[in-house]
Amino acid sequence: MGMLDTQADRIGRGETVEFRPTGGSMVPLVHSRQRVLVAPADPALVEVGDIVLARVSGTVYLHLVSAVDLPRRRVQISNNHGRVNGWTGHDRVLGICLAVDGIPRPARRPRCAGPRSGPWASRPAAWTCSRCSPCTPTR
Repeated sequence: MGMLDTQADRIGRGETVEFRPTGGSMVPLVHSRQRVLVAPADPALVEVGDIVLARVSGTVYLHLVSAVDLPRRRVQISNNHGRVNGWTGHDRVLGICLAVDGIPRPARRPRCAGPRSGPWASRPAAWTCSRCSPCTPTR
């Protein structure tokens, strides 16, 4: 079992973990041996550009979400140089990278709660998302 498998097990138990992955596939976002903070994630909420810890075809990667397929409950995982590792189900997206060397990843926007429902009923008209009518601020 490799280091990423060990971290995946810890995240699967609900832990937020800090570790130093090796390799150059995520440069310049994550350099080899930079400290990353990864927390359990709700896979239905990940977006293109998020760095996630995910299992693809039996291998655990700390890579980018390059595409999202909500109807089929899956995401595409790729490195930062254009190599696509493949599609994986939401059940195999284990965690999301919150910080690299103590620097927070770009802020995430609030999520869509459906068209004009619940706490979003009074949201500003300028907020938009791609899933329904205006609801979340754009980045």
